[in-house]
Amino acid sequence: MIHFDTDYMEGAHPEVMRRLLETNMEQTAGYGNDVYTGQAKELVCQACGKPDAAVYFLVGGTQTNATVIDGLLARHEGVLATETAHINVHEAGAIEASGHKVLVLPSHDGKLDAADVERYIDDFYRDETYAHMVAPGMVYVSHPTELGTLYTLSELEALSRVCRKAHIPLYMDGARLGYGLAAEQADVTLKDIARLCDVFYIGGTKVGALFGEAVVVPDPQQLPHFFSLVKQHGALLAKGRLLGIQFATLFTDGLYERIGGHAVRLALKLKAAFVAKEYRLYMDSPTNQQFVYLPNETIDRLSAYATFELWGPRGETESVVRFVTDWATREEDVDAFIRML
Repeated sequence: MIHFDTDYMEGAHPEVMRRLLETNMEQTAGYGNDVYTGQAKELVCQACGKPDAAVYFLVGGTQTNATVIDGLLARHEGVLATETAHINVHEAGAIEASGHKVLVLPSHDGKLDAADVERYIDDFYRDETYAHMVAPGMVYVSHPTELGTLYTLSELEALSRVCRKAHIPLYMDGARLGYGLAAEQADVTLKDIARLCDVFYIGGTKVGALFGEAVVVPDPQQLPHFFSLVKQHGALLAKGRLLGIQFATLFTDGLYERIGGHAVRLALKLKAAFVAKEYRLYMDSPTNQQFVYLPNETIDRLSAYATFELWGPRGETESVVRFVTDWATREEDVDAFIRML
């Protein structure tokens, strides 16, 4: 079988595994108080162009979103996000479970529009009864989005301006950030994100690590006492050096960028094959997630040879299907699948 289900089906990049094995029998302090985690923090800060940023390593994406959002919001506040946002759809109500409401806005190909955010905030405070309502306390975006699309630099700058005018933080979920940065049409860099976002995270779980995400806070005062909050949310790893070693490896010699580029190149090869065979795209994604309409009989035929995900309920005659590549996807598997089409 050939697998295109998601981008965390394999373990870790061989170089990451090599470093974990090399250091396996070393004895180090726990909770990230080790030399490897220190090195990883320096490398991440250097890549972001923010030498004084605070960097925290958490174990997974849902824990990261729940912990950061809980840390940024006051008890009476909620988080603005698109209707398709991961925190609104695929995190089992983790944000609401922490006591905060997801305030839903329209999705524009998976993206949040700055004008919608500004309008929502303005209308909220024009309502004389706003004190009885959940206040918009922050903005959540993901890059790439749940639909594989990317924010342009001008779109991200517009969101940042709205947030800073309203004195609320802009937070970016970067679970697949490596694939977004590697996209050919991307004009947003890691340094742009560090300049425009108040908090963001660099995904490892889906981009070459066994597990783990790196939360970056350009101004450490934005999230005071965050370490304790990480522990409260069960997102703190006692063997913290396992996270440090992985991110130090990913941010050495451009590995993070290279493996992101590999996945995107193969995803676009798949996309070109779908287009050439006149299948309709559900979303024009430039990243490692590709969405296409397929006849149900084609889905059933291909399912004997490959795995992939239906994106939403199965339709009567055709359905939207998601195909995902990653750092470990093999070109020969992509070629074999294209022949099956």
